[in-house]
Amino acid sequence: MNRGRGGGGHKHQGHHQVEKPKQFKKSLKRLLSYLHPQRFNITLVVIATILGTVFSVISPKLLGDATSSLFDSVTKGLPVDFAFLGKILIGLGALYLSTAVFGFFQQFIMATVAQKTSAKIRGEVFEKLTRLPLKYFDKHPYGDILSRAVNDVDSINNSLQQAITQIVSSIITVVGIVAMMFYISPWLALVVLLTLPLSVVIIQMVVKRSQKYFVGQQARLGDVNGHIEEMYSGHQVVKAYGYEQQSIASFNEMNDELYEASRKAQFMSGIMMPLMMFVNNLSYVFVSLVGGFLVISGSIRVGDVQAFIQYTQQLGQPMSQIAGLSTMLQTAIAAAERVFDLLDEEEELQQQATYNKLEKLQGRLHFDHISFGYDPEKPVIRNLNLEVDEGQTIAIVGPTGAGKTTMINLLMRFYEPSSGRILLDGIDYNQMSREQVRSRFAMVIQDTWLFQGTIRDNIAYGKEGATEEEIVHAAKSAFADDFIRTLPDGYNTLLGEDASNISQGQRQLITIARALLSNPLILILDEATSSVDTRTEMNIQRAMHVLMKDRTSFVIAHRLSTIRDADLILVMNHGEIIEQGTHEQLMAQHGFYADLHNSQFTDHVTEEEYEHTKQPMMT
Repeated sequence: MNRGRGGGGHKHQGHHQVEKPKQFKKSLKRLLSYLHPQRFNITLVVIATILGTVFSVISPKLLGDATSSLFDSVTKGLPVDFAFLGKILIGLGALYLSTAVFGFFQQFIMATVAQKTSAKIRGEVFEKLTRLPLKYFDKHPYGDILSRAVNDVDSINNSLQQAITQIVSSIITVVGIVAMMFYISPWLALVVLLTLPLSVVIIQMVVKRSQKYFVGQQARLGDVNGHIEEMYSGHQVVKAYGYEQQSIASFNEMNDELYEASRKAQFMSGIMMPLMMFVNNLSYVFVSLVGGFLVISGSIRVGDVQAFIQYTQQLGQPMSQIAGLSTMLQTAIAAAERVFDLLDEEEELQQQATYNKLEKLQGRLHFDHISFGYDPEKPVIRNLNLEVDEGQTIAIVGPTGAGKTTMINLLMRFYEPSSGRILLDGIDYNQMSREQVRSRFAMVIQDTWLFQGTIRDNIAYGKEGATEEEIVHAAKSAFADDFIRTLPDGYNTLLGEDASNISQGQRQLITIARALLSNPLILILDEATSSVDTRTEMNIQRAMHVLMKDRTSFVIAHRLSTIRDADLILVMNHGEIIEQGTHEQLMAQHGFYADLHNSQFTDHVTEEEYEHTKQPMMT
């Protein structure tokens, strides 16, 4: 739910500029730092990879020896040495089996490493979200935040699981093959090594050019996710206003941008493999030609040339893997940068719970010259002064954007005032932690929030360690017990993600029961009856009457008939209190409130007739 500014709310835009790529090495180093706790397992992976790779590197040399033995038997008329060939076959079988076993262990261990690492990052992201100020969520689409917490972390996990083993394997393979090449024939080894610098240059050029496209791809993915989340959560409104085609058009535009960014990223990384294969084929041709001359001159055995050809092909494989890893790594780094951006966001300042007399607070509030603006250049609240006695009911009315919701945000310390101070029983807010301040409040808002779980758990959310008796008593006080007991599973009824198995009014009664259970000092009600039928409204009004008894209460109202009995009505406009008083006093002034009130009762029904129609329901 987006908290509106000044009561009006605001809509997030799905588009944002493609963030510039940060330093690749810096982001990679930070990502690898998460692997430090897994260094023992990674060491085992490296050892298994080294052994498996060494065994696979030795195999071509044994095959070359077997080929040379057969070649000598044919060309020199010697008998075939079956004993020698048998030993080679047994040796090859043992090498291939060992390579497979070590490969299994390295994949098994690496999967554990990757999952633990991604779990740690995911945990840090979730904890970070709980420490971010409300303004961060006001400025970022929820879909993009979810994309960073879910999709980007998954990208990191998938890349880590594959990349580390492949990197180690590729490095060991290259070193082992080069060593075997020089052992067999230094001249042929130099022929192959002449093409390596070309491979390195190709990899560097492609990685450098493609990194920005991978960052853009992740950013566009966040846009698409944000739009889908927004359209799905508001699908009823979309259908009601016939916005399907516009929604599809917006999605297509974002999807096209994602396609374009992904196409460029995948193209840049995709051309690396063909280029590496071209270089590898050049090496293959040179080895074949030079090796042939060396065999004819008697400088090398034919089996060694065969081994060299295999080594050339094997050398191309890790180089091609490195080329493929660039795509994987760039996706991971682009995802990691977005996650790190979230983790580096400025947090809400953590405060110590220094005030130790919360139980003695009575509920008196004082707004002392409060000014505030979401944008410092555009103040929403200007020099607000207000005294509220304990147990008073304060109604706040005014047009959209007047500052009603902003005033509540300041009360709850979701935002800090630009100037001035708020005092609770004479105690400056700044002398208490945010948690201490919020522990004195309970909110019942129009958009009810229930989490996936039982009705009992949702009510118990209001008080840690609540007993069954306290939960039932709160439900009875909120007039929710009767309908709860009519449900098939009673208090054990599971609520879905959107609690669609109970009505809007029933959801509101549960939130009131939750607020009652928390036993707040100060209550905030934001038009809690605007979305229900009249009979349910009657029950909610009765429950709210119980909830408000002997408590300081702030009521944001749009239907003025619901606040006639308020001790004080504040009329706000453009961030200022332009009128205040009781209903009768404000009506007698014939000012803004009177005009607002009369506009709700003209043409169709008088105020007395409206109240008369409500009398039978309220008895």
